[in-house]
Amino acid sequence: MAPLEEQLQTIRRGASEIIDAGEFEELLKESIKANRPLKVKAGFDPTAPDLHLGHTVLLQKMKQFQDLGHQAIFLIGDFTGMIGDPTGKSQTRKNLSEEEVRQNAETYLDQVYKILDKTKTRVVYNSEWMKQMSPADMIRLTGKYTVARMLERDDFQKRFSSQQPISIHELLYPLVQGYDSVALEADIELGGTDQKFNLLVGRDLQRAYGQKPQQILTVPLLEGLDGVQKMSKSLGNAVGIAEAPNEMFGKIMSISDELMWKYYELLSDLPTAELAQMREEAQSGKLNPKDAKVRLGKELTARYHSEAEGRAAVDEFENVFKNKNLPEDMPVLPTWSGEPRSVCNVLADTGLTDSVSAARRLIKQGAVSIDGEKISDEKFQLEGEREALIKVGKKRFLKIEKA
Repeated sequence: MAPLEEQLQTIRRGASEIIDAGEFEELLKESIKANRPLKVKAGFDPTAPDLHLGHTVLLQKMKQFQDLGHQAIFLIGDFTGMIGDPTGKSQTRKNLSEEEVRQNAETYLDQVYKILDKTKTRVVYNSEWMKQMSPADMIRLTGKYTVARMLERDDFQKRFSSQQPISIHELLYPLVQGYDSVALEADIELGGTDQKFNLLVGRDLQRAYGQKPQQILTVPLLEGLDGVQKMSKSLGNAVGIAEAPNEMFGKIMSISDELMWKYYELLSDLPTAELAQMREEAQSGKLNPKDAKVRLGKELTARYHSEAEGRAAVDEFENVFKNKNLPEDMPVLPTWSGEPRSVCNVLADTGLTDSVSAARRLIKQGAVSIDGEKISDEKFQLEGEREALIKVGKKRFLKIEKA
């Protein structure tokens, strides 16, 4: 196993908080001395079929533990997914059916193994132990925690104060997630900063069941392409890891120079010392930030596709934006006859935006142009039989032409 200082430097990179820092270091020392890999757990509820770069921050941290010689436990919350995580929700969320959860879970692993080593990853589903629980077992579990402690949770506290409904099943979510750590006898659990309460419940339940409490490491939430909101497909600011190489690379090139460094810290495999040197060179003017961004875009595109596709994405980007040529794989939509069509619907239907609402938002931001002219009217209609070149942002194009 890697020496203590090397492990600490790697693990602390991009970490938001470690609970408890002193106990965490002692746990690593014991692990190295006994040559015993630690059980490092991270849970993912399959509430949507596709992962984006925001989801991969946790996976990157798990990969670091894996590379340091520890056991990565990738937990698919097929049981908790049917309850629904109340984190950040101002109202009770819709429950997913067992079939919806199962279908989403099936798509996860192919994407996950683009980061984690398949041969060294233990995959578990929390339905394995939760479905075996009898009603009496569940009652005993609820007896390990108090309502007062549960209402300390910020989401619940706000909803309780404003007299918004809190369903009983939502109170069960942190308990079930916490019990996952008991079932797995986890040494460390990883999660986003918004999951801190749930992770702490895991520590409390492990104590209640006579286990040594797990250590907690939280990572920051990754801002999306807008640099403001948390990355989310519904907000139209996400980079999906299943997106086409040119689309992925182009989106990464669109982030701000400042946000780029956070992406590097949380997503890149670049060694810490090399990253620090690169940032210093950019600040001194020795390195053009655009070149650093190209390197990041190429690394991430190659990770989720291939080295060849990563290089091709760089070439395509340069061809379009440096040489002012149009992309070779630009989607083409045949013209239509009859009634005009809303440009927002056209953009959503062709996949240039994730949704009609995302198209409206981009038009309001001045990010959509037709034949070189920006449009500001979100109700803009495209006439039938019209040929046009539509540009969204700096990297997405759609050509409408006669078949």
